[in-house]
Amino acid sequence: MLKNFSKIIQTLGPAPATVRQSRCIASLSALSDTYQMLYKTCRDFAEGELKPNAAKYDRDHLYPGEAIKKMGELGLMAIAVPEEHGGAGLDYLAYSIALEEISRGCASAGVIMSVNNSLYLGPVMHWGNDKQKEQFVTPFCTGETIGCFALSEPGNGSDAGAASTTAKDGGDKWVLNGTKCWITNGFESKASVVFATTDKSLKHKGISAFIVPKPIKGLELGKKEDKLGIRGSSTCSLMFEDCEIPKENILGQPGLGFKIAMMTLDAGRIGIASQALGIAQASLDVAAEYASKRTAFGKPIMKLQAIQNKLADMALQLEAARLLTWRAAWLKDNKKPYTKEAAMAKLAASEAATFLSHQCIQILGGMGYVSDMPAERHYRDARITEIYEGTSEIQRLVIAGQLIKEYGLN
Repeated sequence: MLKNFSKIIQTLGPAPATVRQSRCIASLSALSDTYQMLYKTCRDFAEGELKPNAAKYDRDHLYPGEAIKKMGELGLMAIAVPEEHGGAGLDYLAYSIALEEISRGCASAGVIMSVNNSLYLGPVMHWGNDKQKEQFVTPFCTGETIGCFALSEPGNGSDAGAASTTAKDGGDKWVLNGTKCWITNGFESKASVVFATTDKSLKHKGISAFIVPKPIKGLELGKKEDKLGIRGSSTCSLMFEDCEIPKENILGQPGLGFKIAMMTLDAGRIGIASQALGIAQASLDVAAEYASKRTAFGKPIMKLQAIQNKLADMALQLEAARLLTWRAAWLKDNKKPYTKEAAMAKLAASEAATFLSHQCIQILGGMGYVSDMPAERHYRDARITEIYEGTSEIQRLVIAGQLIKEYGLN
């Protein structure tokens, strides 16, 4: 049950039967009307606002600013933030359902939403004090202003404990030096959670987290990366050179940065899993619709056993990954350990997105390879979900590490 009702659904009545019988998410019928109405709201928005423009965002590398503002008006940019701080006051299961539908319409909008919710607002809400929440949470809930998360560096992509960016104590300030790379929302964001080493002798226990407003003197942005997919979201480096921030902008206590990063990534993996589910669902939608209309050997190709087998395998992987993702979200919402489950969800969903988008192109044949159809965009968008927020290889290490602990083998 949700403790608070969001502005997303507070003016809406019971979910209509058509939502309960959705062909896309049949398992949604087991959930309350609140989740079902949230799903319908996001689905309608994705169909009306995102899907018609997704190809343009991709082709022109265009940030979907107006759509993000409308998502903020719906409460989607701060779903799990309590209402008193300007958020929707919902939970992570609601977040997963909403993010999947947004990503089904436009994967770029999905990752922008995910980073703002999970990676930026998540740690500031959990570790920030009242003043920090007032300054760096409430204004970032509306879609007018977004945040980002700066952990990766040029030489330590998967080694989060090897931060070469430094933060030196300058009395009434912190002085940051170093470079962060692969920063989603890097250009549009107005603040970033940045991880830097404050005591190198303590290794990962000497990393601290900071809230850095943008723009600020001493911070330069690198070029916008020209990417394979997710082209509607910006990705760039943040370069700090004697960047001075107020002493009060440290998040939590000195030395807690690594813990903050790991906890944040656990939650973020639910977000990326949900984004991957949206890409996978979009791929299945395209494949099924095409197979029902394209004829060969005198009948729709959906009647061919080879195509039916592909569709069956696609639906199986999608539904299994969705339930893993919902389980991880439920565990988080109920304050239970979920590190392993979040890694499983992210791994399964990202690999499902790659598989389904690949099979979608196979079903479409030559039409799947041209940009007149969205299949090739889904294929390109899917690929990054196996890389960011921890590669598939890292997810397997996380899962194995948790199993070793559970079996008492460490």
